Amino acid sequence: MPARGMEWIDHARLMRTEEILRLARLMAGLGVQDVRITGGEPLARRDLVDVVRAVAALPGVAEVSMTTNGVLLADRIDALVAAGLARVNVSVDSLDPARFRRITRRDDLRRVSSGLAALERHPRLRPIKVNAVLLRGLSEDDILPLADLARARPYVVRFIEAMPLDAGREWRRETVIPGAEVRAIIARRWPLEAMCRERPSAPAERWRFADGAGEVHFVSSVTAPFCAACDRLRLTADGRLRTCLFAESETDLLGPLRAGADDAELAAIARAALAAKPPGHGIGRAGWSYDGRPMSMIGG
Repeated sequence: MPARGMEWIDHARLMRTEEILRLARLMAGLGVQDVRITGGEPLARRDLVDVVRAVAALPGVAEVSMTTNGVLLADRIDALVAAGLARVNVSVDSLDPARFRRITRRDDLRRVSSGLAALERHPRLRPIKVNAVLLRGLSEDDILPLADLARARPYVVRFIEAMPLDAGREWRRETVIPGAEVRAIIARRWPLEAMCRERPSAPAERWRFADGAGEVHFVSSVTAPFCAACDRLRLTADGRLRTCLFAESETDLLGPLRAGADDAELAAIARAALAAKPPGHGIGRAGWSYDGRPMSMIGG
């Protein structure tokens, strides 16, 4: 998010709970089995427990997961698990308090650590995943401590390449630390062994420590895109369907829903959007640029 000047969306433009559930039910009827609640920050939503409970109960939904910054996690995780939450990813880009504060502009590493500890109380949430986005010139000293976290705690640490989705439009290809480079740094300290992906469409390459101490994953969307296997859709908080994380065009579902469209009409709109899904994001293409929403307005 930008340091200042963030434009907040009027609440009237955001999906109400019943609208979220109607669209989730529609997508489940079209074959979506896994639902991830993201953000902005999902824990800022007061009725999050009700949303999780209702989505988890929808026919066809096999799993409800969540991506969070972890700041408010410790006080809410028990109720969320009781409501049916099955997995959690927590964003932690650094374990160094000063760098964490510089990246997030908040002195909240202790609260995030408490949130992670709270997750450990719930065996059903395993594996607990920690998402770390690295930037060249800032994050090199974080690589081994984060990898060691995967050895010391029941966490899978996922190293994610920096993507051109920052609100400040400051992303440059040279700021990306390729996943292969991160893996080589870790392997020099602790030998690694390749593993199969969790499923063919999973974004992360999995590697385990050769001594059996844990796993680290690598999401290399920039240098090793997995577009050919991607089966993900994103529904923004204002009800727009994105068929690619880097899409600059979106399909409005909330507008037709509020205008009285029935489920068959909404399904036809969604299917047409899926049929137009591009073959790849094109980040490596000469002259490529991105002028769509930043990640803070999409959801991870």
